[in-house]
Amino acid sequence: MNVYDFDETIYDGDCTRDFFKASLKYPMAVLSMIIHGYAIILYGLKLMDKTTMKSIFFRYMKHIPDKERMIESLTDRNFHKIKSWYLDHQKKDDVIISASPLFLVEPFCKRLGIRYVYATNMDINTGAIDGVNCKGEAKVDVFYAHFPNGHIHEFYSDSFSDTPLARLADQAYLVKKDQITPWPKEKL
Repeated sequence: MNVYDFDETIYDGDCTRDFFKASLKYPMAVLSMIIHGYAIILYGLKLMDKTTMKSIFFRYMKHIPDKERMIESLTDRNFHKIKSWYLDHQKKDDVIISASPLFLVEPFCKRLGIRYVYATNMDINTGAIDGVNCKGEAKVDVFYAHFPNGHIHEFYSDSFSDTPLARLADQAYLVKKDQITPWPKEKL
C-alpha cells in the first residue's frame, strides 16, 4: 500500500489555511481568532504543544454557521487543487494520513474514492482535538493502529516532519509542488 500526506503533497495548498481564509467573513469568528491568537504565540515560543494550540485557536469555529455547507463549498471550489500526478498514480488501497482536521480532508478523499483517511480528530463545532495532533511520530501510531501488520511500499510527503513514516516505507518521496524526488538518505 502507498501512504500519502495531504496538504502540499497531493493537495496544492493547505486545506486548513483555505478554511481559515473562508472563515474570515464571519466577524465573531475573527474576534475569536484575535482573542485566542495568544495560543499561536505561546506555541511559537515553545510554551505550548501544537495539539493544545490548535484546540484553543480553533475555538473560532463556534462562530461559523452551517459549517458543513461551508466545507462542501470549499471542497467544490478547491477540488482542482488535487495534483494531477496523484490522480495518475492513485491506487484503490491508498492511505492518507494528515495533520489537518479530518472534517476538511475527508470530503476531498471521498470524492477521490480514497477509503483510508486518517487525520487530526477535531470537533467541528468547538475546535477541540480528541487525542493528539496527527503529525510526526503520531502518524506512525495512527498507521499501526489501523494496519497492525501494514507494510508501506511508497510514502509521499512535502515535510521532513513525516520522516518517521518515511522510514517505514520501501521507497519514500519528497514532494515540492509537482516535483517528486527520493527522500534524502541522510534524513532517514
